[in-house]
Formats: sequence, C-alpha cells, structure tokens
Amino acid sequence: MEDVQETGTLTPPVDNVVTRSYQQEMLEASLLENIIVAQDTGSGKTHIAVLRMKIESERQPHKVSWFLAPTVTLCEQQHVVISQAIAGPVRLVHGGLEPKQWTDPELWNAVIKNNRVIVSTPQVLLDALSHGFVSLGNQIGLLVFDEAHHAAENHPMNCIMRDHYFSLPVRQPAMTSNHGPVREERPMVLGLTASPMFGGNVAEAFQNLEKNLDSVIRRPRRHLGNLADYVHRPTFRHVVYTQHKQYYTCHLDSPNLQVLKQVVGALDIEQDPYVLALREDLRKRPPGPERQRVDQKLSKVIHKKDSYTHRGLRNLEKTAHDICYDLGPWASDWFVQEAVDHGLKSVTPFNEVISPWQHKEKAYLIEHLSKIKSSLVSPDPETIDSRISNKVQALLRTLAEEKTRSESFNEPYSGLIFVTRRDAVLALFGILMCHPLTRDAFEIGTLVGASESSYRTAPLDITRKMDAKSQADTLTEFRSGDINLVVATAVAEEGLDIQACGNVIRWDIPSNMASWVQSRGRARRKRSSFVLMFEAEFDNGRIAEFEEQERRMEEMYNKERRRIAAETDQLQPGVDGEDTDTVFRVKSTGAALTLSAAISHLNHFCSLLPATRHENYQALYDIDPPDMPEGWHSSVPCYDDILPYQGPFGCTLTLPKVIDAKLRVHVVKRIHLSKRSAYQHAAFQAYVALYEAGLLNDHLLPLMSVKERVLDEDEQLLLALIDKRSGFASVARQLNPWQPAEVQDSWWSADITIHGLPPLTLFAQVEVPTLNNDTLLNLYHPVKGPLTVTTSPAKLVKLPAEDGEAARYYTRRLFWTRVGPRMTWEHLDFAYLFMSYGDPNAAVWEGRREWCRSQNEDVDPGKVLLANAESFGKVYNYPTDITYVREGGSSGKAYRFVGWQFEKLSSEQEEELRTSRRYSRIEGLQVTYPLLVAEPLSNKVNLLLRRPVAKPGKYIFFIPKYSCIELCSSAECEYSYMLPSILRHLTVAMTAESLRRTLFTKAPGLANIPTSLLIPAITAPAANELLNYQRLESLGDAVLKFIVAVNLMARYPLWPEGYLTRRKDQTVNNGRLAKAATKVALYKWIIRTNFIPRKYTPLYLTQPTDVSRMDIPLDEEPTAESEKPKNESEQLSTKMLADVVESLIGAAYIHGGFDLGIECARLFRLGLDLSGVRDNVETILSRVEPSTGFSSRLGDVERMIGYTFERKLLLVEALTHASYHFDTETVSYERMEFLGDALLDMFVIDYLYHFAGRAFTPRDMHCFKAAMVNTYFLAYRCLQLSVEVDASMPMPSPGGRISLQHKTERIHLFQCLLHSSTVVLDEQRLSFKRFEKNSAEIEEALSVGKVFPWAALTRLQPPKFLSDMIESIIGAVFLDSSGNIETVRTLLRTLGIMDYLERVVQENVDVLHPVSRLGIWVSQQHKQIAYDYTEEKGNVVCTITVDGLEPVQAKAEKRGRVSQEEARFAAAEKAIAAWGVGAMWGSIKV
Repeated sequence: MEDVQETGTLTPPVDNVVTRSYQQEMLEASLLENIIVAQDTGSGKTHIAVLRMKIESERQPHKVSWFLAPTVTLCEQQHVVISQAIAGPVRLVHGGLEPKQWTDPELWNAVIKNNRVIVSTPQVLLDALSHGFVSLGNQIGLLVFDEAHHAAENHPMNCIMRDHYFSLPVRQPAMTSNHGPVREERPMVLGLTASPMFGGNVAEAFQNLEKNLDSVIRRPRRHLGNLADYVHRPTFRHVVYTQHKQYYTCHLDSPNLQVLKQVVGALDIEQDPYVLALREDLRKRPPGPERQRVDQKLSKVIHKKDSYTHRGLRNLEKTAHDICYDLGPWASDWFVQEAVDHGLKSVTPFNEVISPWQHKEKAYLIEHLSKIKSSLVSPDPETIDSRISNKVQALLRTLAEEKTRSESFNEPYSGLIFVTRRDAVLALFGILMCHPLTRDAFEIGTLVGASESSYRTAPLDITRKMDAKSQADTLTEFRSGDINLVVATAVAEEGLDIQACGNVIRWDIPSNMASWVQSRGRARRKRSSFVLMFEAEFDNGRIAEFEEQERRMEEMYNKERRRIAAETDQLQPGVDGEDTDTVFRVKSTGAALTLSAAISHLNHFCSLLPATRHENYQALYDIDPPDMPEGWHSSVPCYDDILPYQGPFGCTLTLPKVIDAKLRVHVVKRIHLSKRSAYQHAAFQAYVALYEAGLLNDHLLPLMSVKERVLDEDEQLLLALIDKRSGFASVARQLNPWQPAEVQDSWWSADITIHGLPPLTLFAQVEVPTLNNDTLLNLYHPVKGPLTVTTSPAKLVKLPAEDGEAARYYTRRLFWTRVGPRMTWEHLDFAYLFMSYGDPNAAVWEGRREWCRSQNEDVDPGKVLLANAESFGKVYNYPTDITYVREGGSSGKAYRFVGWQFEKLSSEQEEELRTSRRYSRIEGLQVTYPLLVAEPLSNKVNLLLRRPVAKPGKYIFFIPKYSCIELCSSAECEYSYMLPSILRHLTVAMTAESLRRTLFTKAPGLANIPTSLLIPAITAPAANELLNYQRLESLGDAVLKFIVAVNLMARYPLWPEGYLTRRKDQTVNNGRLAKAATKVALYKWIIRTNFIPRKYTPLYLTQPTDVSRMDIPLDEEPTAESEKPKNESEQLSTKMLADVVESLIGAAYIHGGFDLGIECARLFRLGLDLSGVRDNVETILSRVEPSTGFSSRLGDVERMIGYTFERKLLLVEALTHASYHFDTETVSYERMEFLGDALLDMFVIDYLYHFAGRAFTPRDMHCFKAAMVNTYFLAYRCLQLSVEVDASMPMPSPGGRISLQHKTERIHLFQCLLHSSTVVLDEQRLSFKRFEKNSAEIEEALSVGKVFPWAALTRLQPPKFLSDMIESIIGAVFLDSSGNIETVRTLLRTLGIMDYLERVVQENVDVLHPVSRLGIWVSQQHKQIAYDYTEEKGNVVCTITVDGLEPVQAKAEKRGRVSQEEARFAAAEKAIAAWGVGAMWGSIKV
C-alpha cells in the first residue's frame, strides 16, 4: 500500500492532489481494458485506482467498485485514503467485523446499495460470492486488486476470478455508460503491484498473472520520464560477511544451547505421557475404525516424535541453534533463558483440563524444562560485543556508516531492517538495545505480523512479548521520528503505511522477486540506500538472479502486450493436475462449492454442531492406504523403516456420530494423485450430500448459522412492527364487545337476577351470554357478603320508542348516582340499557323525584336526583326507606342511611358536631332536630375479587339542612353500586365469546373450549382479575415445546440435535409467537385493562363530547367500559402476546389433549406444519429398521427401567454416546435426549398444574421443576439405578473339583452407556466415587428432609451425559410404546422422578436454589452482588461480595467448570447463614 501521492503522512483528499501525467496515462488505459498497473512503491498507484473508481461510479451508478487488499491492516489504511478521496459512502468489511455471520442476503444487498465503494480482503468477497450473497455480474462494476501479484494458485484473489469471474458474459465496450437496466456481465479489473512476479521465468510469470486477472500488465511509456521524476531508486549497496563458525559446531560457544541439546537428546518418545496414553487407549479399544485411528496416531507420533513436549523442545533447540549461528552465542543463550523461563510460567497447553493424562503431559514438559539449567546472560556491553556473530558486527558497522551518511546531507536517519524470523527480530532487537554502538545512537522499535499460529500460542514461544506495542503505535512513532530504526519481518514489505525512509537493510536475502522489489521500495527518499547483507560465496548467485529478473521485467514492460484469453482448463480449480470440472452450484442463489473450499466448508459445518466437553465434533479423514503399517509402533528392533508411498490415494471420511448413519461415511476410491486431493474429494462428496439431505440451505451454509428470515410482505411488516420496538408492538386497543357493527332497531334482552333484589332487565345491541355454571358470576358485597348473579338467555326484542326513552332515563339514573361527575347529563346513547319492572318502591320514588323537580325548575338537572334532607324530611314525614345521603350538595361524599335521630344530643356531642370538618366554617350554626344518622360506604371496590364482609362503620350525624337525599329506591342504589362489576364480568365473557365466534371458527374444535378456561387464557395479569393466563401459559409453553419437538423429530430424520433445538427455539420463541398473535389480531381479545370502579364511566354507542376524563391514565381504564376513538393504538408487550398464545394452547390441551393443543397451535401458523403426536410417532417408528444380535446388557437396562422394548434399536440409540465408533449404523443419543427433555418438562408441569387442592403459581412450578429436572438430580438417579445380574463362574471347589460357583454382581445404569472414550470412562469412575460418598445424605434429604439437597447433589459434579441418559431413555420408551402417555408416566415413577416430585410437593419441601434465594434477597435490599473466582492450591475459591457486608468465601477441589458451580453453591449457602437471609420459600396455601 502507498499514499495516494507520496507524502510523509496520510493523504489529503484527492481533489487537492494534482494528477501526474503518468498517472493520467494509466487511468486512460484502465478505461479501455483491464490492466495491471506495475509501478514502483511510492509512485501513486492508489491515486490511479481512486480516480478509476470515481469514474466507474458515474458510469455504473447501480454497481459498486470493490477494492481488495490482502491484509486487514492494509484494508484499514486504504479505506482511510479512499474515504478521504471519494465523496460518498465507502464501506470497510473485514474479518474483524465477522462477515461470516452475515448470513442474510438482504444485509449484503443493503451494504452494496448504500455504498459506492467497498474495501475488503479477498476472502470476504470470495465467501460472499461462494454463498450467493453477492452477484459479481449484477452488483460489481469494477474489481481493484491491490498487491495483485498474489493472484495465483488458490489465493482468494485468483479464486474470485477462476470460480466466479470467467463464467460471466463478457463485458460490453468499456467506454459506454450504463444508466439503463443492470446487465449481468464481467466487471472491469484494475490490478496494482510493484512487482508482477515472485520468481521463476519472467515471461511465464507475466503471462500467468495476466491470464489469472484477465488483464494486461502496463507501465507508463509516454510519460516514463515523469514517473522517474517522482520515484527515487535507492543506491544499491551490499555488505559481505564471513561467518567465523560452522553451523554444526557454533553451539559449542553457547552453554545454554548445549544444555538444551543434552536435554533434548535424552528424550525418549516411549516415555512421553501422550504415547503412554495412546498405548493404553489402544489396548482398551475393540476392533473397529477408531482403533485403527488410534493405531495410526500412535505410530505417527513415535515415527515423527511429534508429541507436545518433544515437538516443543525440538523446535526450541532448532530455533536457538539458528540464532546462535546467525547472531552469535550471546543471542542464543539469551533466547534459551527467556524461552525456558517463559515456558515454566505459562505451560498450560489446555484451557481446561479434562483428563488425567493431560495433567501428566503438562508435568512431563515441566520436568524437562526444569532440567535446562541455563546460565545467566550478562547484559555487559563488552560481553555482548565479544559473543556476537560476524554478521551482527557487519550490521553494526553498516548502521553507523548509514547514519553518518544521512547526517552528512543534514537529514535525520530513518531505517528499516528486514529480518525473516520473528524470534530473530526479538534477539536482534535485544542486541541493538544493549550494544554500545547502537543503544544511544538509535531509537529502536519492532514490527511483526499479528500471526496467531499454533507455534505462537505454544508455551515456549516468547515472540508474544513483542506485542506490548501495537503495529499502529510503532508506525506512528516511526512517522513522527520518535523511532528512527525499526527491526521488522516481511509484514513491513507490503501493506503497511510506512513513510519513505532513507535506509533499508536486508538482514536476510529476499526469498523472491516480490520481496526484493517491495523491501527496496521502502527506501524511496532522495539519496536513500538499499543494503543487502550476504555471506561471501553463498549469496552472490541469488543477487545476480534478482538483477537479471528485474532487467527482463523492464524488457517485458516495454514490449507491446495484449490481453491473453485464459484457457478453459486454467479456469477450473484443479488439484495436482486433476479435477477440471468439480464444482457444485445452486441455481437459485448462485452459491458454488469448489474442491479447494470443500474442507473448510465441512469444518465449519462440524464446528456448529453443539459439542460437549467429552466430544469435539470434527470430520475424520482416513487415508487409503494408511500412512503407517498397522502395528508399526510395536515393531522391533527400532521400528521398521517406511518407504514413502507415491499414490494413488483414496479416503474414507466419517462425520460425527450425531449425524445420521446414512450421511455419516463417505468413501472415495484410491485414484487420486495426492492425499490432499483425496481429502478434498471426500469433503466435497460429503458436503454435497449434506446439502441434498437438507442440512444446508441454498447458500450452502449450515442451517444453524442462518438467522431465519421473514419472506412475505406481511411478515416483513410484522418484523418491523415487533422486533424493531424492543419488545413492544403497536396494536389496536382491546375489543369493545358491546359495540355492534351497525346499530339496529332491535335489542337483545336478558334479565339479571340477584338474591334480595327485583330483577333488572338488560338491553344491548349485541347478544349477551347467559351466566351459568361455565360463566358463574359471584359478587363479594362488603355488607351482604357473596351474591350470585344470573342472567336469563338473551332474546331479540323490539324496544318501542317510549320504552327505550324510559330505559335510557332509568340507566342514566343508575349510573349518575355513582359516577355522575364523569358523565354528561344530555348524553343518553348508552351501549347497554337497564329497566326494572318489578321494583315495589319505584312509584314512591318517582313521586318524590317529581316533587323535587317542581321545587327546582331552574336548577341543574342533576339535582333532581338529590333533595335537601331537611325539606325532604318535613314533606315526607322523615321516611326510613332512604338508602344514600350526601354531605353538602351533589359533589358531596355519599353515606349509607341508618335513620333519623330525634333525641337531643349531649352538649359535648353537639359541640363536637359544630366543630367537625363538615360544619366548622358555618358561622352561628344551629343544631336542629331530627338529625340524619349514616355510616360510611365502603370504597368503590371491585366486587369480583374475593373479600370478607366489612365490619359496621362508626355512625355519623348530619344536620339535614346541609345534607341531601339520593332520590332512588334501595334496589336502584344497590344496582348502581354493583353494575360496574357485573358489566365488567359480562364484558370479559363477551370478549371470550367473540374470540370463539370469530378467530376460532378457523379451528372448529377450539370453539368447544369452556368459557371458564377461555377467560383466564386471555386475561393478562395487568387486568388484576381473580384469574389470569400465567398458569395456563406455563402449561401451554411445555405442551408447545413437546409437540414441536415430536414434529421436528418426525419431519427431519437426518437433522442432528443441534439443528432440532435451534429450529424448536425459533418456533417457540416469544418473537415468533408474538408475530403469529399479531398476524391473527389476537391482541383484540386480550383482557388487559385494569378495572378500577372509582374511575368507572359507562359505555356509549357514540363518543360523548363533554366527558372530562383526560386525566385518567389509559392503562387504568377498562376499554370495554369506555368508547375509544376508532383506529386508536397502544403499545403492547410482545411477551404478553406470546404468553396468550401459549395459554390458549394450554387451555386447548386441558380440554382436548394433544390433538386440540396442536389444532390451536396450527391456528397461529408458527412456521411449522404441525401434525398429530400419534402420526409423528408412527412416522418416526416407520424408519426404525429391524435388527437382531443385541448385547445382553440391553436386558439389564430394561429390568432397571421396568420396560421391555419391542424395537431394541431405539434403546441402543438412547445408550449410544457420540464417542462410540464401534457401531457405525446407529446415531448417538442426542436426538432421543432432545425428545425426552421436552417430554419430561411437559409431564412435570402437567402434574404440577393439575395437583389437587393447590393452584401453583408459575414461580412455584418453575422452582419445583428446577429441582426435579436438572443435571444433578437426574444424574443422581442414573448413578443410583441398578440391577443384580448373574455373574456365576466355574471355580475350583475346596475338594479341587471345578464347579459353577453362583455369584451375583450389581450393574448400574451409567455403566450401560456405549462409548469409546477414556475421558468418559474416567468421568464415570470419579462420579460414582462421589456418588458413593454422598448418596446416603442425598437419599435421606429426598426421602424425609424439609430442604431439597442442592448442596449434596452439587458435590456429585456429574458430567452431563449421565442426565442425558435418563432423558434419552424417556424419549425412547415414548416412541417404542407408540406414544403411550401412561407408559411414560409409569416409567417416570420407576425412575423415581414422580415419587420424589410428589413428596416434595405434598410436604412442601423448600426447593429454592441457594443462589436464587440469595439473588432475590439482594434484589430486595436494592444492592449489587458479585461472584469472583480464583484458584489456589488445587482449589477453586468463590468469593461473594455485597455492598456493606463482609465478603463470604467457599472453595471446592478443582475439576473443571463444575468446580466453580460447587464453590458458588457452597459460598451462597454460607452467605445465607452469615447474612441472615432467612427463608425465601413460604408455604403454598391450599
């Protein structure tokens, strides 16, 4: 990379830069044809590309220019330059942005649509093209290849051209503009390079590069002199040195290297723990493919001495020897000392220890490192000077001379030293920093690549120490002059934005022509120098070769050249001279699979399979013939020699056992010329098979790597509606069931009956449901206690005008009594009307109201329902049939009438009355008799909620002159008090009935769900009703997951468990359910408004215009009791939408079992065509092939679980671990465990939901389920289950005769797991030891304890495969019994799960997990909690910290991650005791 124009810093915008004549010449040439610009470093090639991209964006406005640079660092720098130069969006895409995760084509389309130029590494574009996310012919107008000389063989640059470019139609003439329809055609190509070749024959190299890039290599001709004005070739100098020591004897001067060689020489590969472990593993393995692999691995390790310790120490020895020869014994002594110290501190080759032999290997390496007793290396300058090589001495002299030369021109020195090896960079840096000739004369830095190779991360690699300062920091300091000498690897040859420096020194001879030209190009300042260091009589020929190649390149530049069409065979990804047509393409997307990409694609597929700590899924390649003869590792003496096999080769590829047997093994014949070709063909064959089996999508990506897209427009709208609102959806408000589609003359009529009150007739424009046993209404009156409300069946009637008007007046009177201040007197268009035809006191009170109207002709109409108590008493002789009185006027508070007080009060009582709050402001108040006696009314309460009868209130005296009487009968007053609650219940029932008659017509079976189930299913907790959807949602969630699981098992027989789990999660997640609910407008029927009687307002058919209710929060007002403006929307939680879907499924399941639950799930179209459980089970069983010859061990398992399998293969699958390679026909248990997990959850939740006498809350159910369905408890049962088996053996009797001695042996379930892993074997043994130690405590707690034994169970630290066995057996029994629920229920009892669950529930055992208990308590205290983990003396220590409290610690023996869980649990228990947390699990009331 270079600046747009040569400067000392990053380039200013291109508009401020004058284009030079030679740049204009190259730009014009690039417009006519594809060219590769070959110009020296620093000549402004990037400026040509910027100008070309600007023109292309005008010529092809619908296509982008794609700029490709070989490294991320170079991409970042070029992005800065291009962004400053081009007015428009320029997008940078590289590996750090995780483009491999961009699996949505729309994301790529958006990137291309919104940018004019895209800058990326070639691999990014190649991946996007290979997976069909980007169309080279339709979306890209120009390809720019920076450092274009890389476009050869299988470099991504060449793959882009070979696999995707040449198959496109040839581009139309370049000078034509294209503002019409987008044409599919080849993009134009512009290459940039300082050297078109790496080495070899110049003409052939030019021809190959031109063919690969479909271009012509060009260099300015007309303005070549102008180019020379700006490119300053450095003065070439060479420094010849002679090494005074021979390579094979130089180590004799390095004491530390000699000690290292002695230790390495004494190594015995047979004593290496890795070899010993392989031999032990081989001894235990039965015949089969896995034994053959272990045999090969053992022979290879011994033959190549390639164990972790041997390889690491040999590499260290070789590196130190090279440094000794190249830099001298001081450097090698220093390097060995640093490497050994570093290794002893960081020798942890495994992130997490998972088997004992790895402990041994670590100890083995430490043991041998400790034997290297290195001598301390003196930093004394004289010592350094006497122990460095002649080559270093020559370098020191050269640096001094170059610095003097620069200063003679009054120029500051700046130099680069190019070194091949990273470790040599570090050693040379150490010498220069200490040597007296350089330590004060130069400010020195280092520059190396960011490689993360396996060697770099090995414990003996010390080059990571150089990473203290980043590349960017070093470059910045070099540009600013803070550093004037950089020791660098090849990373500085090309790509990095390094200013022109005055001196470049090649410590090592360049490896190729490109390296020669690139490194020389860094010395491009005027009067710069390029210094080559080479050994006398060894490197002269190489220098001459470079000079001759450069001369030939000049000749080629000056020749007239034309673009050469690439041959057909050149365009194919051949491997070792074969395979010219092995490409698989997907027509729908354009995705392509080539041989060169097959292995990496397959590795990616395997990496996405959910792995366990016992099995890291990967494809296994068995070469044919094997590399080593079988048993070679045991041949004697000194092992047999092996003659190299030259081919042909075949290969057997085996995919992980979680893949179905039909897809697991792929064989290619022994016809390929190389091993790699055989591997690639096997991987290619396997990947195509995976695609054809549906395990890859049309972009040739694993299904698990793809975020599910919404394809149709409606779903896209829903996606924008829900997902973009962070958990909320904008939806229409709750349905108003009282509002008819059109107001009719006829009305529905029903009689409301309440004990002790005359019937009340209800009229409505819609049919009112009958209140019966299914919709029973009980009111909880604060005075009268529980009251049952019934309604007669509704009938359609004609309501004459007079009767209608009377009903409206009567309805207004009922509501006005209670909520008059929030009503408009003139508005009578009620949605429901009431009339009482049987009130015996109606005429009496009508006469009293008539009298009141005659007394108040010019007064507020509302006052005709109130009469002054003094006047009323005098006129009607103080009647006692009054119900309500009010203090003051119409706005005064209402009280329940008790009677008249004729008897005079005491003077003290009268004084108390005068000074009371009601009368203290009235001057000269006279207490007149009789007084009114009343008691406070209960607050306006929700009578639908259970509450006890209120105690009588204290009597209060009122002066009649200042009080009012409600002019309503006692029945009218009671109805006015109870109607809001009655109407609320009717509204809810009518909403449920509306759901039944509309949405449920699409699924007729749902229409029969009882209203008593339907109402809670659609009632949100926010509604504050007696029942809500939470319990049903918990049940529905478990049912839905089970029915989805069994459907997926049947539909996708080849999918591994990871795919099934991902697909299930996609189907049942809240986002999907919320979208489904929104699509069918379920939100209309969700009861979610809180019923607040004190803010109640009646509902009208048309909106009143004078209602002062704007201060009432919307979420506190019941939608069904107040008309809302049409099209008004609200924000609704997507979780609420999802919960109602699940609660409806739960209600359907309760009423009609799985079939009705599935019918309900189908209603919401969850992206999966659901079918019945029985049909799915039959489909799964139809694929189970009959088989014989099973192990007797299966019978032992059947005895343990109390079930005999009809299809033994199902039990074999349930017991097969992924490591088991002996049986190649059976898939491992993960799919069966997937089904069993869903089944177990569903059974436990179903039991808890239906538990007699208790209505467990979702939190209760979660806590109980967490106790019974967790890794620890299920593993405990797996370890506990056992059976006695006959172990009789022929034995000698006391008399010496051989006879059958009867003996029994106990076999445990965990021992019946089929596996081929020594790690699993170790885990089983250790787990059972912990079981034996803790089982008595666990069993006692489970049988009679009051607290669930979390602590003891956690101490088992069981591996997950133990609990997986229980769940997979549950799944297998379910299938083998043809989906018989009762059989599974019996199995759960045999497994002990149901018995323990029943005791825990019935005896109310405290099952709350201590960590959860502590978390709840901390939250209640409004504090923060922190868990910190440290390691000390072989233990994991957990420290819990809470603000203001003394920290608590607990420890557990280190055995991997499970040790953290044990330590955290123990610490939580200690914290609960120390901090007085107390019980967080109260008893559950019946």
